Amino acid sequence: MGEATGTGPESGALHEVIAGVYAWVQPDGTWWVNNAGAVTGTEGTLVIDTCATATRTRRFLDALATATDDAPVHWALNTHQHGDHTYGNSVLPDSTVLIGQSAMREALENDPLFENVPPVWEPVPDWGDVTRRVPSVTLDRELSLHLGGRRVDLHHPGYAAHTPGDVVAWLPQERVLFSGDLVFHGLTPLVFMGSLDGALRSLEWVRSFSPEHVVPGHGPVFQARDLDGVLAAHERYYRFVLATAGDAVREGRTPLEAARAADLGEFADWADAERLVMNLHRARADLTGEAMDLERALKDAVEWNGGPMATTL
Repeated sequence: MGEATGTGPESGALHEVIAGVYAWVQPDGTWWVNNAGAVTGTEGTLVIDTCATATRTRRFLDALATATDDAPVHWALNTHQHGDHTYGNSVLPDSTVLIGQSAMREALENDPLFENVPPVWEPVPDWGDVTRRVPSVTLDRELSLHLGGRRVDLHHPGYAAHTPGDVVAWLPQERVLFSGDLVFHGLTPLVFMGSLDGALRSLEWVRSFSPEHVVPGHGPVFQARDLDGVLAAHERYYRFVLATAGDAVREGRTPLEAARAADLGEFADWADAERLVMNLHRARADLTGEAMDLERALKDAVEWNGGPMATTL
């Protein structure tokens, strides 16, 4: 399970976080390029998220099969609805029980991007040989899985954060947390389908687990010593977005105008900076009570970026 290089489909690498607990890390973690993971026990394997494409998901599952001597994948969890964590679901074995939060299942079932990707990314993503597959088991707030000598607790924070249906996978004995996209490590968080206030609240909730190891939704795996710094950076970013959006609403400026005038400061070096525009759309919708205009937010992000957002699928 050596390190891979580059950012294409071949770049993913399986890391054994602790014995029998794996992180599938895909550089460089930008648009549509996520992390996934797995937990093995004597009664089989739990997969945590798939990938955006059939090719990337098959690479993950093949590496996992090699590492676990083909242990059966009895269960799989989607930490939230977004396609980089779910569109590869149909590559899982038919017998795998797929689990997700109830709001996440509904969102994936009605996700318009699966069949009709707007030309806001370049190249336009091609998911490959996949079909829409949604969870057959849903939870509201909590569910515990027992894999044979190993327990995995699934938790929803109780409010919208990154999305309405975020779930973390927590190994209480081993103190490993799979955070999904509640944590982006080293690149710009995306909150446009959730809530800025909820995302802020979720940081303390993540901290409350006191994990020894964290597998974020994007970016490198990190340990307890780095947790406070990673969460503090998220907090500063979210407060920056909220302050920028608040000023824009008071001054009658659009999210795009606010983004153009904003000084990204310490966040300028984070990948996918154009997400600021989309996050400002979310914050504005929450502040004004207006409906979120997803299409407008995407188009404004492209305009701020000077062209479509780059993909490496």
